[in-house]
Formats: sequence, structure tokens, C-alpha cells
Amino acid sequence: MRRACFLAVLAAATLGGCAAWQSMTSSSNSPSFFVTSTNPGRGADFGGLAGADAHCRALASAAGLPSRTWRAYLSTTGAGGVNARDRIGSGPWYNVKGERIASNVDELHGTNGLAKQTALTERGAVVSGRGDPVNMHDVLTGSTPDGRASTATNDTTCGNWTKSGEGSAIVGHHDRMGLDENPPAKSWNSSHGTRACGMDALRATGGAGLLYCFAAN
Repeated sequence: MRRACFLAVLAAATLGGCAAWQSMTSSSNSPSFFVTSTNPGRGADFGGLAGADAHCRALASAAGLPSRTWRAYLSTTGAGGVNARDRIGSGPWYNVKGERIASNVDELHGTNGLAKQTALTERGAVVSGRGDPVNMHDVLTGSTPDGRASTATNDTTCGNWTKSGEGSAIVGHHDRMGLDENPPAKSWNSSHGTRACGMDALRATGGAGLLYCFAAN
């Protein structure tokens, strides 16, 4: 076990990678959910769904998480639009500490286990939220509370995740907190729209261009 942990540290280059590896090998609740720890640097422009999924895979691999079909929890609109809830498999989903997030899609969009202390990054870190020196609780989803694409006429997905300038995207709050403590401010996946799609605009509303990543298998 020590050798496996050591190799995981070398691969991930952080203690967080080792923690993720230990969680994978010592628990039957294999990691299948995380919040991304970083943004590639282009705000809400991930190069579409494929690029967002690739970002999830890259972070999971670097942290030593299982080789799974990692997908970003994102919806798209227009012709061929996709619902985030239809991309992520059937569950159950666990964070890197083996804590259950939800047993299935209905529970995920109902009474789930998501909160600031459970919506951990791929390395097991807590993402800062409202009340912290830097608020990063906005997580990009482009989705309605039930995990589907919005039918609004305005942009809700930053051009289906290809814009880093003008536009807007729906975000949720990983810490279930907001300036207004009533719904939808406390929604994990559908709280409000962003001011625009670039990093500065995302930071202005309390975000860092982060995503939810789920294992679909």
C-alpha cells in the first residue's frame, strides 16, 4: 500500500493525489464525482462538451482517480441540445473521500448530499465559498434545477461552452448559499446567470470557471 501511495504521489505531484488514490484503493465507494480544482484559462470556453469532458479526465488522471468515463455536468441548447442529467450515467456517485453524493439521477436532483464540505475537488480539497476571502462557489452548469437545458431565449450556456467574452451561463452554488437565502440562490446547479463568459466576469459573480465532473460508468 505504501508503495502504491508513493507512486500515486509521483504521478499526481501532490499529497492530494495520494489521498485520492488511497480513497480509491481502500474503499468500495470508488470516487465518481468531483468539482474541478482549476479552469483551463478561457473562462466558459472549453471547446464545447468534448473539451469540458477532456478537462475532467485530465484532472482525474493527474489526481490518480480511477480510469472511468468522466463527464462534465453541462447542458447545451439549440439543435441537438443535451441535458446535463442525461450525460452522467445512473449513479451512485461518491466524492474522493468515499462520501455518497447521490444514489441515482432523481436523488441528485432532489435531496442529495452536496454541500461545501462534500463537493470536493479531485484532490479532496474544499472549494472556497461565500464568506471565505475568495468566493468561488459558482459552478458552471447551463442547467435548470432538474438538470435540463434551459428553454430561455437568452444565452444560458456561453454559446454551448465555446465563448470567453460576451454571453452568459447558468451556474449553481456548490456551498448551497447565496445573497438571497431563498431558492434558487441555494441551488447546487441552477442559481443565476453569469455577467459574461470570460474569467473576469465569472469571478465578478463569485466563480472561477469550475465544473462538476461525474463518472458515467
